[in-house]
Amino acid sequence: MNKSLNTSFLVAALSAGCVVSAHAQSSVTLYGVIDAGLIYTNNQGGHSAWQETSSATENTVFGLKGAEDLGGGLQAVFKLENGFNLNNGTQFNSGDAFGEQAYVGLQSSQFGTVLLGRQFDSVNDYLGPLSAAGSGYGGNLSAHPFNNDNLAADSLSLNNTVKYVSTSYAGVTFGGAYSFSNNANSFSNNRAYGFGATYAHGPFNLAAAYLQMNNAGGGVLGTNPNGAVSLADGSADFVAARQRIWGVGGNYAFGPATVGLLWTHSQIDNMASVFAGSAGNVALNGGLRLNNYEVNARYALTPALSLAGAYTFTDGAYSTGGTSSSPRWHEVTLQTDYSISKRTDLYAEGVYQHVSGGAAGSVLDSATINTLSPSSTNSQVAVTVGVKHTF
Repeated sequence: MNKSLNTSFLVAALSAGCVVSAHAQSSVTLYGVIDAGLIYTNNQGGHSAWQETSSATENTVFGLKGAEDLGGGLQAVFKLENGFNLNNGTQFNSGDAFGEQAYVGLQSSQFGTVLLGRQFDSVNDYLGPLSAAGSGYGGNLSAHPFNNDNLAADSLSLNNTVKYVSTSYAGVTFGGAYSFSNNANSFSNNRAYGFGATYAHGPFNLAAAYLQMNNAGGGVLGTNPNGAVSLADGSADFVAARQRIWGVGGNYAFGPATVGLLWTHSQIDNMASVFAGSAGNVALNGGLRLNNYEVNARYALTPALSLAGAYTFTDGAYSTGGTSSSPRWHEVTLQTDYSISKRTDLYAEGVYQHVSGGAAGSVLDSATINTLSPSSTNSQVAVTVGVKHTF
């Protein structure tokens, strides 16, 4: 739940001595999510581990957002959002003051919204809410292997981005985004673009989206590591010459239950490395094709208590030109959540992942639940209990 504050009061509280004018038709909101807990993992690098963790289900963030009424159905809008690790106070995106989102734009009730700045991509915007990984009840731990389709809450944010989002037309909303490389020598060196659409009608929600990134992280072609996808702040899940993601999904709500189906395809060409949780970027060369098939469900036992689950099968094809393999992942997520107030939840979640057929000796042959270090075997189990508070 967000807490709206009068503009002049907020600024005075944040920086004494700074004076701004406030108008009745303007607003600024301070908001945030705090997610922290304890996690047990049966195998990280050959050892079991008990750890305090942050953002198991949702990113821990705080931010400011606001709007100014310009008349005629037009508003100026902005958002400044920072992600951080609650257990040690560090920034989630190293070196970024507002690593989650930082944008300003114009919003029209008739024509839609145009935003400029650091923002989430179209696949995350349109397909993320239909996945257990992006819905807030499976969360970051339940992301598909290596978050290859960018659906988790801790997915990358794109720099230098111009985004358009339409208004709703008979339940249909669509949009697209282009992220500039900002490289004077090569327009396409570390750029990204994508588009998507959703349809909502009664209990039905359907979505489709596409995303392409060229030389994300700048580590394969040229020398532009901080273009659309930054390598320095950990945004690049794959450092590759090209990554393309597309998919479709839908869910249906009936009574206290919601069920969903999702398919995504990730095609990664000429890789240099992959981000493997707390192990950081791990070297991985060649090309990788991944099809993710997810089924998820959530059931509200009471207004306060819910159960959720998801199963994902990921079918892969990996090749270095000389050798090839067909890794396959099975991942199961179970979670229960209890709301003790409108702003505070207690949760327990378990995730099991098993991989087979991966290239021997590579990270593709080790189970790697999102945000954790790879297992020394082809299976990994993680169980967490935590508390989530919104304001």
